[in-house]
Amino acid sequence: MKTVHFVRHAKSSWSDTSLKDHDRPLNGRGKRDAPYMAARLVRTGTLPEGILTSTAKRARATAKAFREAFGLGKEDVIRRPDLYHAMPTSIEEELRTLPDAWGTVLVFGHNPGYTYLANQLQHEAAIDNVPTCGIVTAELDVVSWRKFSLRDARRTAFLYPKQEV
Repeated sequence: MKTVHFVRHAKSSWSDTSLKDHDRPLNGRGKRDAPYMAARLVRTGTLPEGILTSTAKRARATAKAFREAFGLGKEDVIRRPDLYHAMPTSIEEELRTLPDAWGTVLVFGHNPGYTYLANQLQHEAAIDNVPTCGIVTAELDVVSWRKFSLRDARRTAFLYPKQEV
Protein backbone atom coordinates (compact mmCIF):
# COMPACT_ATOMS: atom_id res chain seq x y z
CA MET A 1 0.00 0.00 0.00
CA LYS A 2 1.22 3.50 -0.87
CA THR A 3 -0.22 6.48 0.98
CA VAL A 4 0.28 10.12 0.01
CA HIS A 5 -0.68 13.16 2.04
CA PHE A 6 -0.78 16.06 -0.42
CA VAL A 7 -0.27 19.20 1.67
CA ARG A 8 -0.85 22.59 0.11
CA HIS A 9 1.61 25.12 1.51
CA ALA A 10 0.42 27.27 4.42
CA LYS A 11 -0.68 30.89 3.91
CA SER A 12 2.05 33.03 2.39
CA SER A 13 2.96 36.65 2.86
CA TRP A 14 2.42 39.36 0.26
CA SER A 15 3.95 42.11 2.42
CA ASP A 16 7.12 42.43 0.31
CA THR A 17 5.95 42.98 -3.26
CA SER A 18 9.53 43.04 -4.52
CA LEU A 19 9.90 39.28 -3.86
CA LYS A 20 9.46 36.79 -6.67
CA ASP A 21 6.50 34.47 -6.13
CA HIS A 22 8.88 31.55 -5.55
CA ASP A 23 10.56 33.43 -2.67
CA ARG A 24 7.47 34.46 -0.66
CA PRO A 25 7.63 33.32 3.01
CA LEU A 26 4.78 32.25 5.27
CA ASN A 27 2.72 34.96 6.93
CA GLY A 28 1.58 34.87 10.58
CA ARG A 29 -1.40 32.65 9.87
CA GLY A 30 0.75 30.30 7.83
CA LYS A 31 3.27 30.03 10.67
CA ARG A 32 0.39 29.05 13.00
CA ASP A 33 -1.44 26.72 10.60
CA ALA A 34 1.55 24.60 9.52
CA PRO A 35 2.40 23.21 12.99
CA TYR A 36 -1.32 22.96 13.85
CA MET A 37 -2.08 20.83 10.78
CA ALA A 38 1.10 18.79 11.28
CA ALA A 39 -0.05 17.98 14.83
CA ARG A 40 -3.51 17.03 13.51
CA LEU A 41 -1.92 14.62 11.06
CA VAL A 42 0.36 13.20 13.76
CA ARG A 43 -2.75 12.44 15.87
CA THR A 44 -4.17 10.29 13.04
CA GLY A 45 -1.30 7.83 13.54
CA THR A 46 0.29 8.59 10.19
CA LEU A 47 3.94 7.52 10.00
CA PRO A 48 5.55 9.01 6.89
CA GLU A 49 8.97 7.80 5.80
CA GLY A 50 9.72 10.80 3.64
CA ILE A 51 8.83 14.19 2.27
CA LEU A 52 8.69 15.48 -1.30
CA THR A 53 8.41 19.25 -1.62
CA SER A 54 8.31 22.09 -4.08
CA THR A 55 11.35 24.34 -3.82
CA ALA A 56 9.20 27.44 -3.20
CA LYS A 57 10.05 29.05 0.14
CA ARG A 58 6.47 28.77 1.49
CA ALA A 59 6.29 25.07 0.59
CA ARG A 60 9.68 24.35 2.18
CA ALA A 61 8.68 26.21 5.36
CA THR A 62 5.44 24.23 5.58
CA ALA A 63 7.33 20.98 4.96
CA LYS A 64 9.78 21.87 7.73
CA ALA A 65 6.96 22.22 10.28
CA PHE A 66 5.67 18.75 9.32
CA ARG A 67 9.18 17.25 9.24
CA GLU A 68 9.78 18.46 12.77
CA ALA A 69 6.37 17.26 14.00
CA PHE A 70 7.05 13.76 12.64
CA GLY A 71 10.67 13.68 13.79
CA LEU A 72 12.03 13.19 10.28
CA GLY A 73 15.56 14.25 9.37
CA LYS A 74 16.67 16.63 6.64
CA GLU A 75 17.92 13.57 4.74
CA ASP A 76 14.27 12.40 4.50
CA VAL A 77 13.33 15.43 2.37
CA ILE A 78 13.49 15.55 -1.42
CA ARG A 79 13.16 19.00 -3.02
CA ARG A 80 11.93 19.17 -6.59
CA PRO A 81 11.72 22.40 -8.61
CA ASP A 82 9.20 20.73 -10.94
CA LEU A 83 6.62 20.68 -8.11
CA TYR A 84 6.43 24.48 -8.12
CA HIS A 85 2.90 25.17 -9.45
CA ALA A 86 2.82 21.66 -10.93
CA MET A 87 -0.27 20.13 -12.45
CA PRO A 88 -1.40 16.56 -11.57
CA THR A 89 0.54 14.84 -14.37
CA SER A 90 3.84 16.35 -13.20
CA ILE A 91 3.07 15.57 -9.55
CA GLU A 92 2.31 11.97 -10.48
CA GLU A 93 5.61 11.74 -12.40
CA GLU A 94 7.51 12.98 -9.32
CA LEU A 95 5.75 10.41 -7.10
CA ARG A 96 6.86 7.64 -9.43
CA THR A 97 10.51 8.47 -8.68
CA LEU A 98 10.22 7.91 -4.91
CA PRO A 99 12.06 5.10 -3.15
CA ASP A 100 9.83 2.05 -2.82
CA ALA A 101 10.92 1.68 0.82
CA TRP A 102 8.75 4.73 1.53
CA GLY A 103 5.18 3.52 2.03
CA THR A 104 3.78 6.83 3.24
CA VAL A 105 4.91 10.26 2.07
CA LEU A 106 4.05 13.91 2.56
CA VAL A 107 4.04 15.96 -0.65
CA PHE A 108 4.06 19.77 -0.43
CA GLY A 109 2.85 21.88 -3.32
CA HIS A 110 0.48 24.47 -4.70
CA ASN A 111 -2.89 25.29 -6.17
CA PRO A 112 -4.47 25.09 -8.65
CA GLY A 113 -2.71 21.75 -9.20
CA TYR A 114 -3.72 20.34 -5.82
CA THR A 115 -7.42 21.04 -6.32
CA TYR A 116 -7.28 19.45 -9.78
CA LEU A 117 -5.38 16.49 -8.31
CA ALA A 118 -7.89 16.04 -5.46
CA ASN A 119 -10.70 15.72 -7.98
CA GLN A 120 -8.86 13.10 -10.05
CA LEU A 121 -8.82 10.73 -7.09
CA GLN A 122 -11.63 8.22 -6.63
CA HIS A 123 -14.27 9.72 -4.34
CA GLU A 124 -17.94 10.64 -4.54
CA ALA A 125 -17.62 14.29 -3.50
CA ALA A 126 -15.81 16.98 -5.46
CA ILE A 127 -13.55 19.50 -3.73
CA ASP A 128 -14.09 23.09 -4.83
CA ASN A 129 -10.76 24.28 -3.43
CA VAL A 130 -7.90 22.85 -1.40
CA PRO A 131 -7.24 25.77 0.98
CA THR A 132 -3.82 26.77 2.25
CA CYS A 133 -2.41 24.06 4.51
CA GLY A 134 -5.18 21.70 3.38
CA ILE A 135 -4.31 18.01 3.28
CA VAL A 136 -5.70 15.54 0.75
CA THR A 137 -4.84 11.91 1.47
CA ALA A 138 -4.73 9.25 -1.25
CA GLU A 139 -4.12 5.50 -1.05
CA LEU A 140 -3.36 2.92 -3.69
CA ASP A 141 -2.61 -0.76 -3.21
CA VAL A 142 0.66 -1.02 -5.16
CA VAL A 143 4.14 -2.16 -4.13
CA SER A 144 6.12 0.25 -6.29
CA TRP A 145 5.75 4.01 -6.70
CA ARG A 146 6.34 3.43 -10.42
CA LYS A 147 2.81 1.95 -10.49
CA PHE A 148 1.17 4.85 -8.65
CA SER A 149 -1.73 6.43 -10.56
CA LEU A 150 -3.85 9.32 -9.35
CA ARG A 151 -6.88 8.05 -11.26
CA ASP A 152 -6.62 4.64 -9.56
CA ALA A 153 -5.94 6.02 -6.08
CA ARG A 154 -8.72 6.57 -3.56
CA ARG A 155 -9.13 9.79 -1.62
CA THR A 156 -9.39 8.79 2.03
CA ALA A 157 -9.22 12.14 3.83
CA PHE A 158 -9.52 15.88 3.36
CA LEU A 159 -8.38 18.07 6.25
CA TYR A 160 -7.99 21.83 6.43
CA PRO A 161 -7.32 24.45 9.13
CA LYS A 162 -10.80 25.99 9.42
CA GLN A 163 -12.53 22.60 9.55
CA GLU A 164 -14.49 21.77 12.69
CA VAL A 165 -12.73 19.04 14.66
